[in-house]
Amino acid sequence: MANGEDRQPDQGSSEGGTSSSPGGSEPAPIARMPAAGGAPPPAVPPSRPVGGSEYPIGISVDTPSHIARWRPIVQWILAIPLFIVLYVLRFVLEVLGFIGWIAALFTGQLPEGIGNFLAGVYRYAWRTYSYALFLRESYPPFAPELGYSDPGDDPARFDVRRGEGLSRLAVLFRIILVIPQAIVIFFLGIALYIAAIVGFFAVLFTGEWPEGLHDFVVGACRWILRVDAWFFMLADPYPPFALN
Repeated sequence: MANGEDRQPDQGSSEGGTSSSPGGSEPAPIARMPAAGGAPPPAVPPSRPVGGSEYPIGISVDTPSHIARWRPIVQWILAIPLFIVLYVLRFVLEVLGFIGWIAALFTGQLPEGIGNFLAGVYRYAWRTYSYALFLRESYPPFAPELGYSDPGDDPARFDVRRGEGLSRLAVLFRIILVIPQAIVIFFLGIALYIAAIVGFFAVLFTGEWPEGLHDFVVGACRWILRVDAWFFMLADPYPPFALN
């Protein structure tokens, strides 16, 4: 796929089927012995690497190749409790983000405890968004996974490679530097909304995300979350104007 997300085979998800359990592992493909005198079976292609950017904030999701058609109708409703928790977490994030901004302005570093919390909130947000957008099947846990490094036990991953420090000048003028990104994100958000509606009907009638549409939706979410996380100083390099 264009952005490096693996769209993995569904394990028991068919129309009206059951969801795969969180943290479950996929069974290894069974190798079949070739018939006498016949050619060996083709090798199973390896999974594609997650991510597609060298930016220190990595955002990705493993989407099953087939999704039960009822999920677009139900999952955004089931995600409402997750959004309520996210609303509270977002309020705490903004308070701690302001404290972290003052600390980074004087020390050139985001305090590690604040950084761990902020990364955990963004990880929780991505898990919530990916579920509401029926990009995954397993229901995300309510407790956020704190820390810069993603534990890798969830289909949606948010990972941060912590740098050596922050540019104090960039910290001071972040509210100005973010303006070009904010303008692009305004129009990107409109396109994301339209793409989500098209994806809703596509999955509802076919049980599959169209590949190009899937890549755009994930890429747009990646762009928006990456800029927001940069604004709260989880990364120092300026975010690229790119979906990958």
